[in-house]
Amino acid sequence: MRTGARGQAVDVGPGAATEERPARNGGLDALRATMTLLVLFHHAAITYGASGGWFYHELPADGSRASQLLTLFVAINQAYFMGLFFLLAGYFTPAALHSKGSMRFARDRLIRLGLPLLAFGWMLGPVSEALGQTAHGQPFFSTLAATMSSGRFIEGPLWFAEALLIFGAGAVLWFELTQRRSPAADAATIPFPSNLMLLLAALLTGVAAFGLRLWWPVGSEWHGLQLGYFASYTVLFAAGYAAAAPRWLERVPPATTRRWLMLALICLPVLPIASLSGAVVPALHRSSNGGWTLPAVIYAMWEPVVAWGLILWLLPTFQHRFTTLSPTWRKLADRAYAIYIIHPPVLVGVALVGRPLALPALLKFLIAGTITCMLCYALAGLLLRIPGARRVV
Repeated sequence: MRTGARGQAVDVGPGAATEERPARNGGLDALRATMTLLVLFHHAAITYGASGGWFYHELPADGSRASQLLTLFVAINQAYFMGLFFLLAGYFTPAALHSKGSMRFARDRLIRLGLPLLAFGWMLGPVSEALGQTAHGQPFFSTLAATMSSGRFIEGPLWFAEALLIFGAGAVLWFELTQRRSPAADAATIPFPSNLMLLLAALLTGVAAFGLRLWWPVGSEWHGLQLGYFASYTVLFAAGYAAAAPRWLERVPPATTRRWLMLALICLPVLPIASLSGAVVPALHRSSNGGWTLPAVIYAMWEPVVAWGLILWLLPTFQHRFTTLSPTWRKLADRAYAIYIIHPPVLVGVALVGRPLALPALLKFLIAGTITCMLCYALAGLLLRIPGARRVV
């Protein structure tokens, strides 16, 4: 993930392809780097009791206070952080298409997204799974050999790269159908979407998410993709694409930020309150993952409102704070994609080493997440020293 001055290659998310940007934006670089580290803590939370799928669970999601807090942390993250990566990926796609053309854009995407996806699916994924199985008494090498020989492809977190390949193909098709029209010269004067338009987009996204989860409940996968979340991912990627010419992500109105952040903060407690109320309200004592249930409706509508509010707050906040990046932040931004790719086996290994320690779940979550971030930062730096590695990660 590299950023630079006019005409240099830039990445915008944990699996984004090389893109072209008019100028360096330290705030967006710092934001994607921070969100990448949040992904590591997200998976650490699942390791120690939050609901969700992962390679290794030291503690189950058992309804304890720690488990509930970690599950809430994961639910809030899930509402916005991967969607934010899709928004940024869509934002830098039009400039890359105009600069490179469809063929070169597609080739670069296959290299930057496809190669890491294959490397994880055939190697790092099986390694992560074999490490996790050692906690159940399974020998590492025999489990690894059995997994690899089975031909099973394990997407893991690299589902994001898989999704971006699909969205990238859609962007190329759109680019060709619109006859490669360049952005209008006065695009910067196009007003930012109104609050009514943003609200309608959130409501329609929630309805679409509810509909998708009737067929693909949260937790179910199709070739590594949890399609139940793809209503917001698709909307945000398309929104990023549309926002590129007028550069909306770099000029979010302060009034819009305040209003949507307030709305998000008001809505945040709705989901945990609904979940806790299930003990006394029968209609709420049903699955929120999908189906014709009241909790499924609440969850589907809650997510986009929270996502819009947090994203519209994070974008200007980071850009005001990080007009330029310090050397440490620059290194972190450069290494973010590599960190994202390699973190699963590192996190599982760290958790296994700390397994004998009799510490509270929340403390182990913080320790394991922090150590994993530090180790991945160092390992990513070494990885990027390999000749040719920067072309891929």
